[in-house]
Amino acid sequence: MYKSTKSKIEALKAAFPYTIPVLAGFLFLGIAYGILMKSIGYGPGWTFLMSFIVFAGSMQYVGVTLLASTFNPWYALLITLMVNARHIFYGISMLEKFKNTGKLRPYLIFSLCDETFSILCSVKPKEEIDSNWFMFFVAFLNRWYWILGSVLGAFLGEIIRFNTKGLDFALTALFVVIFINQWMEQKNYFPAIVGVVSSVICLVVFGQNNFIIPSMLLILITFTLTGRKKKGGDLSY
Repeated sequence: MYKSTKSKIEALKAAFPYTIPVLAGFLFLGIAYGILMKSIGYGPGWTFLMSFIVFAGSMQYVGVTLLASTFNPWYALLITLMVNARHIFYGISMLEKFKNTGKLRPYLIFSLCDETFSILCSVKPKEEIDSNWFMFFVAFLNRWYWILGSVLGAFLGEIIRFNTKGLDFALTALFVVIFINQWMEQKNYFPAIVGVVSSVICLVVFGQNNFIIPSMLLILITFTLTGRKKKGGDLSY
């Protein structure tokens, strides 16, 4: 029992430093989301439930508009699929990593977000650290950063009044930091280059509102044609 608890604590200590950039980004974005929820009449309780159950940052921002307009379930379903379709690719690439995670697998699948995916792909814990619990705590911490930030924002929404336009740029900044960290740690830059080039091409061809899914397909096709196989879902080859 003591050994098991100690292993979990060590995994938590190992995971926390990698989640600090996400903490900074999620608190800021979560607060902005909470303020937006409060602005349309939804207090901390509803904000907590949205973040706890839905846990889809981009879609939750879209959800603010959906909640403030006439309810259209088919439109809500379609836009949710469009916004979060990228998780299909995340899930496929994480199959091997989550294969032997046992009872932790359902939570790891549910809590997999962009930032958690980036960390799990780019970071390999030391041999003495339980990798399953390391992945769990990365996902757990990132999820609760978002939840706490959004609830705090809902409380602050009572007293703070300002134009929140452009606040979501913090998410872009967060991705840049994670990308730079991956670039510095990896020895093979092929996956990163493919990702950037594919995204730029699809951005030019399909526009900023429709390039995500095509770029992911192009990345997948490129990796398939190169004949290179990922090992354990890592970004290195």
